Parts: sequence; C-alpha cells; structure tokens
Amino acid sequence: MQKKIIWPNGARCACAITFDIDADSLIHIARPVDGHDRLYPISMGRYGPTVAIPRILETYKRLGLKQSFFAPGWVVEQYPDAMQAILKDGHEIGHHGYLHEDPTNHSASEQAYWFERALESHKRVLGNVPKGYRAPVYNVTQAVIDLLNKHEFDYDSSLMADDVPYLMRSGGRTLVELPSHWGTDDWPQFAHYEEIGYMMPVAGPRAGLTPFWEEFEAQYEEGGFWIGIWHPFLTGRLARWRQVEDWMDSVLNRGDVWFATLGEIAQHVRMQYEADRQSVRVEELPYYQTPVLTA
Repeated sequence: MQKKIIWPNGARCACAITFDIDADSLIHIARPVDGHDRLYPISMGRYGPTVAIPRILETYKRLGLKQSFFAPGWVVEQYPDAMQAILKDGHEIGHHGYLHEDPTNHSASEQAYWFERALESHKRVLGNVPKGYRAPVYNVTQAVIDLLNKHEFDYDSSLMADDVPYLMRSGGRTLVELPSHWGTDDWPQFAHYEEIGYMMPVAGPRAGLTPFWEEFEAQYEEGGFWIGIWHPFLTGRLARWRQVEDWMDSVLNRGDVWFATLGEIAQHVRMQYEADRQSVRVEELPYYQTPVLTA
C-alpha cells in the first residue's frame, strides 16, 4: 500500500519547481579542448543565469513563492550575481557537482575532490552551505551517498524509487529522497544540443509542457508530490515560461497545493516520519555490495 504523507495546512499535494542552473558548464565538461571557443552553446547556456533567472525570480516574487535551484560550483563562481539574487529572494540553492561532472566517471577519491570543491565554491562565493543535492545526470553512486552523509546533507533529489518522498538509510544516518523522474524533466522535451550528444525534436511550448501538467494532475488526485526538474535555458525561455506562469496561476487558485522549497519539504517529511513511522517508506542502502554478474 502506498505510504500516505500528510501535507501542511490541509494541502492536497506538495509541489516544487526545481531548476538546474547548468549554464555553459555543459559545453566545457563535454568538450574540454575547444568548448571555450564554441560560442553558440556557450551563449545558449549563458541565457540561463543572465536572462531566464531574472524572469523566473520576478514571477516567483509576484506569486509569493520560494523554490529550489541547483548549481554546479563553477557556475556559482562564474555567475555570482544571479546566485546572490536567488538567495536574496529567499530561495534555496543546492549542490549540483562542480562542472556538471558525472560521478560514475570518477573513482571514489575523485568524486570526493569534485564534491568538496563545489561545496567550497558555495561557501566562499555565497556564504551558502547547501543541504540538498542533485547529481549531474542523476548519477548517484554509493560514494556520493557517503559524501552526503559525511557533510550532513538533509536530502537528495536524484533517485527514482517512488512517487513520493522516502528515506534512505545508509551508514547509520538517513537522507530524505525527493524523487525525480525523466517524466517531469524538460530535457527530453526541449534539449537540442548536438555538441553533448542530445538531438531531441524540440516540442512547441504547449505540447512540451502538457506532459508535466498531466503528471501534476495524477499527483494531485493521489495527494502526492510533484516535482519539475527544469533548466533555465530551456523552460526559462519566453514562450515556455508564459505557459508555466499560466499553469502556476491556475494551480495556486485551487488553494490546496503546497509550493515549497525542497529543503522545506524534506524537513516536513522527517517530521512526518517521527510522528508516524508508517507514513514514510525507508530504503536501506547500498542496494548491492558487489556486481550482480560474476565470472
């Protein structure tokens, strides 16, 4: 039976729009030799922090919403004004690697180096100590979980084991998992980016965003948790963002949807678990200790 989380103030479901501010980190990590001289993908990525983020923040200010963003450490260093504007408006910025490096491409010691380098960037540039994490390309390893526990993170938002938040127990500590899924990620709908190996047929704004609203309605009916995993240089573009604004206006008019940061949702899930241990599912990690197939 599906675990039932009771949301605050009689809300029917919890809702979070989360933006991964990858900016132009993607071209530099994908093309380390000549990425610095590929001006079109650089400019496409820069659109995020320079044009889309001010647009998004203005909408949130109008609607009175606080939401979550994730940024690689290099992006924090490169675009401090955009990051500071996010924090100034009361939003949350989580950890998203250093240069959007895939953890599965690195040894445990390399993962620790890049993880801690990114953490230092947040602290040094913004005075921000992230308590939430999303892995680049969702690629969490057990070494990443160990780092999250070592640095006392509250939650992860990379994995996909449930429709609603759950707890992950590992190494004598628990993390809240706020599950993501490609079904509410804008990459399959809008990413046309040959330089890093993606050539999606770009959907029109209405057609591309409609699947997200369908996912929301299912969560709303079930009293669950809806999360958008979006990118400013994709969904933050003008015509798409107008569709998002219309949707947010209509959902807020219902009066029973809790928009919150992932940090707030994670805190609520922990409180719910302490009050009723049957209401939140717990998964034990690691899933496996050794490869499944052996010689």
